[in-house]
Amino acid sequence: MKIALGNDHAGTTYKFAVEAYLKDKGIEVENFGTDEESSVDYPDFVHPVAQAVTSNTADFGILICGSGNGVAITANKYPEVRAGLCWNKEIVSLIRAHNNANILCIPARFTAVPQVIEMVETFLNTAFEGGRHQNRINKISLHC
Repeated sequence: MKIALGNDHAGTTYKFAVEAYLKDKGIEVENFGTDEESSVDYPDFVHPVAQAVTSNTADFGILICGSGNGVAITANKYPEVRAGLCWNKEIVSLIRAHNNANILCIPARFTAVPQVIEMVETFLNTAFEGGRHQNRINKISLHC
């Protein structure tokens, strides 16, 4: 498995913790995020993650910024991306099981590192349920 990981300055500490957790589990990580805490623009780190997921060079993506909203909004501009903003593992379970989310968006300023590790573990270990949920996912894309 390969995870594309991206973050802005608010998520640097979290990114390092997530990256260490994933590598410890034997999961390959591609780091598209900043390694610094000086201010940067989150879209610069979201686009490569979304592109890696949509081109299937990564199985999933994880994005981290202060509120999680900016990265989620940007990632969801890609038609094949289903990015979910989560702040606890119960919501993470639902975005995987019901929405088949392929990118997890984390609000660094509203979570703690141990909580984020639980969220990442849940994201990777929760399967999509399919069935009626697939019918709903099929209706997400715009048909103008």
